[in-house]
Amino acid sequence: MVLYEYPFNESIRTMLRLEHLFDRLGQLMERETPLDHHFALVTVFEIMDVASRADLKSDLLKELERHKAQLNSYRGNPGVSEAALDQVVTRIDHAYDGLNKLVGKAGASLTSNDWLMSIRSRISIPGGTCEFDLPAYYTWQQFLPVRRRNDLMQWTQSLMPLAEALQVLLGLLRDSGSPHKVAATHGQFQQSLPAGRVYQLLRMRIDPCLGLIPEISGHRLMISIRMMRQDEEGRLKPALQDASFELTLCA
Repeated sequence: MVLYEYPFNESIRTMLRLEHLFDRLGQLMERETPLDHHFALVTVFEIMDVASRADLKSDLLKELERHKAQLNSYRGNPGVSEAALDQVVTRIDHAYDGLNKLVGKAGASLTSNDWLMSIRSRISIPGGTCEFDLPAYYTWQQFLPVRRRNDLMQWTQSLMPLAEALQVLLGLLRDSGSPHKVAATHGQFQQSLPAGRVYQLLRMRIDPCLGLIPEISGHRLMISIRMMRQDEEGRLKPALQDASFELTLCA
């Protein structure tokens, strides 16, 4: 099954983008070629760009506090395991403390590294990091993989509290929804959302064998999904067929 996610607000959109970048960074750092580690650095700079929003840190801290308060309100409920509750609250506390101790924006400490910033200034220029433009960077790429990986781990250390906070918050958000089977009739699906409840994330899983690509749109009152199919030239065209898929709404 292929999973698609659709954020209902800008805050969740930013969190999903950062999660995507951290996932990519983790995969690239584990590899050994200079090219993979080059794109790991590209990803670090992209994370810094996306995380440069001034209120991002405070928003994440508030969300962690909100979730903790909500979970603590379940204490004493006979249907809730106290041990499981303690485990989740401990994870929230650890993520909160790590993010709260972070000075400035994510990756702010890296801006004092002139060598890294010289790479950042040229990395968006097509071919701007050739060996004749940045000979010191080219030399670094010739180091053994373990040396390059250790450098990358050191540079990304200040980004890890942000990554942990995102992992906890998005995990809690995804766990808040219950999946159910629905069907698109003639390639179209619409559903009204109940008043008084604010959803933040839509998740849908669909069988890849169907060859369908969903176009998702939504707001606080309604969601709409239109099934599309790619032609031989890559253009998307409406697929006027019935199709079932799994839908989850997370609040």
